[in-house]
Amino acid sequence: MVRIIADSGCDLTRREAEELGVELLPITITFGEEEFIDGVTMTPREFYLRLIESDELPHTSQISPYTYGESFRRAVEAGDEAVCVVIGSGFSGSYQNALMAAEEFGDRVAVADTRNVSMGEQVLVRLALRLRERGLSAREIGRILNEKAKDVRVLALLDTLEYLKKGGRISPTVAFAGELLSIKPVVSVVDGAVTVVGKARGSKNGNNLLRKLIEKTGGVNFDMPYAIGYTGLNDDILRKYMQDNADLYEGHPLTVSAIGATIGTHVGPDCVCVAFF
Repeated sequence: MVRIIADSGCDLTRREAEELGVELLPITITFGEEEFIDGVTMTPREFYLRLIESDELPHTSQISPYTYGESFRRAVEAGDEAVCVVIGSGFSGSYQNALMAAEEFGDRVAVADTRNVSMGEQVLVRLALRLRERGLSAREIGRILNEKAKDVRVLALLDTLEYLKKGGRISPTVAFAGELLSIKPVVSVVDGAVTVVGKARGSKNGNNLLRKLIEKTGGVNFDMPYAIGYTGLNDDILRKYMQDNADLYEGHPLTVSAIGATIGTHVGPDCVCVAFF
């Protein structure tokens, strides 16, 4: 049997992970001097309640080689193989830590660099599950995931520029002007970094721009895994997006997730994100 191991940055809930047969390793979230375990001692809603009230951005900690190693050891000692799907190497050192831990297990453990985070990471976890169902080995699954990672597209419509400003990704002047004009930026993951790829005035224009940018990539391949996520205290922004784009997803079952700290720190609440091949 091949075990699928992922970090909580993929934004599967612990219940979803258990139902899918994914071992979920939690990331640590730090607000000031307080530490929380992602999905265990802090839910996405609790995270955004703190984020909104906090003057400083929280930090997330990469998973240690020891934690990865213990997970791999349990799998191998049980007679299984393992595929570890991790936050992209451009976002975290977790990939290098997982590689380091996997060295002693040879072909029994494969590590996949998703080049992504959150929904972009999740669609690769779901692809790994499909490949496992086909009976592929850990080595084969890892090779395909690393190859297909380059085909994943992630686009997100933000409600505010405030958190990009706090993270140093845009200047305070640009953020202030954007707020005055009700600018809604669309960001993407480009070369392992969150990058602004478009701007629109108002939510409706923002949803239209998001759709145009999806079409510009060649559209969603619905034969492959795809996912939609949202940030914040409720899913109102997601409902509005789905209302404006019902025809795009008609006839296709939706996978919806609440996005947690790994990307929520940078985009803030009331963001809608789509990930697809």
